[in-house]
Formats: sequence, structure tokens, C-alpha cells
Amino acid sequence: MGGTSTPMPGLVLRLEVDEGQSVTPGMGLVVLEAMKMENEIRAQSAGTVRRIHVKTGQAVEKGTPLLEIEA
Repeated sequence: MGGTSTPMPGLVLRLEVDEGQSVTPGMGLVVLEAMKMENEIRAQSAGTVRRIHVKTGQAVEKGTPLLEIEA
């Protein structure tokens, strides 16, 4: 099972997937606001979202786990 974590500190603006949803490489997962810019975190591989660790409006630090994707 793979995980996706934040590359920078920021604020979770939107979750673009739900638990149980299938994702494909390049698909948008989470939108973070960092330094007044929106940054979309995209899937690196195909799989199924097993668990989402954050919620909209949550402040996160660099390296915070966002969600788990199972291949």
C-alpha cells in the first residue's frame, strides 16, 4: 500500500477523491494552498483510495500523510 504525503506546509482546500475510489496516474487527489498558490497533488500510480487522513480546511506540515492508495 502506498501513501501520499504533503511536499510542503499548507492548507487543504479540496479533496478530489473519496475512500474506495479508483485512481489513475496523474489524477488529482488533493488541492493544497501554500504561499497563496493552489497546488494539486496528483496520483503517482493506479490504485484504490483506502484511507483519507486529512479534511478540507486542515493545516498540514511538510510530510503529513494525506491518503493511502492500494495498488
